[in-house]
Amino acid sequence: MSFYSYKNEGNERCPGRIGFDGLRRITERVCIQVNKVYDSCLQQETLDNVRVIVKDVTPPSSGFTPPLTFLSCRSTSVKGKLVGTKIERIPERPNFARVRTKVEIPLEVSFEDANGKRGSGCAVIVIPKDVVMFVPDESVIPFELESVVNAICVSGTFVPGDAVRFDVDICITIILKIIARVELLIPAFGFCEIPPCEEFAENVCDEFFRLPLFPPQLEDIRARESNLDPVKPVIRPNEIDAE
Repeated sequence: MSFYSYKNEGNERCPGRIGFDGLRRITERVCIQVNKVYDSCLQQETLDNVRVIVKDVTPPSSGFTPPLTFLSCRSTSVKGKLVGTKIERIPERPNFARVRTKVEIPLEVSFEDANGKRGSGCAVIVIPKDVVMFVPDESVIPFELESVVNAICVSGTFVPGDAVRFDVDICITIILKIIARVELLIPAFGFCEIPPCEEFAENVCDEFFRLPLFPPQLEDIRARESNLDPVKPVIRPNEIDAE
């Protein structure tokens, strides 16, 4: 089963929400090595008529009959490539800097030719960014600028020529982050307890396996019912007449 399998519900040694009482089970302070995010910003925008040149076409582009019909395109990685990054401190805003960079987003483009033959290839779009971010002071462990990207095309138009080209309308999400690899001290509950994997369709026999080995006795049934049923108030005959 996984951490979140119904069979693992209530296991205090696995991830999950905790209340105030759960804090009492903290057992130690742990030093872990992680990428600490010092600052981050998100930008989402829709770009119209962006020219993309498709390369590494499969099958080879010589086998397609124009005009081509655009089918789809989307990013192939969540990590963007940063080119020509410049970080300049802002004198009038201590601890902040002007961050200029170009974010390259890799795309996979699918299309169809006049005969219905389908093909695909790779393309890259470049998005310039000029933003203000908190940038920590210099240290032994250096900070880095990192990007998380996502892009999907809404529509596209074929551009005739020697290369496979399209003008596309594309929705883009870019997250810029200032990060550094640090050793962080956090409270911990000890090591995780890794449960066994839950095989698909294993629960077919679960109800059968839950059956008792022997039939229950009448005494067992009555004892179980008495524990489940709420205690009913005793009403005397004179109380009924009074009502």
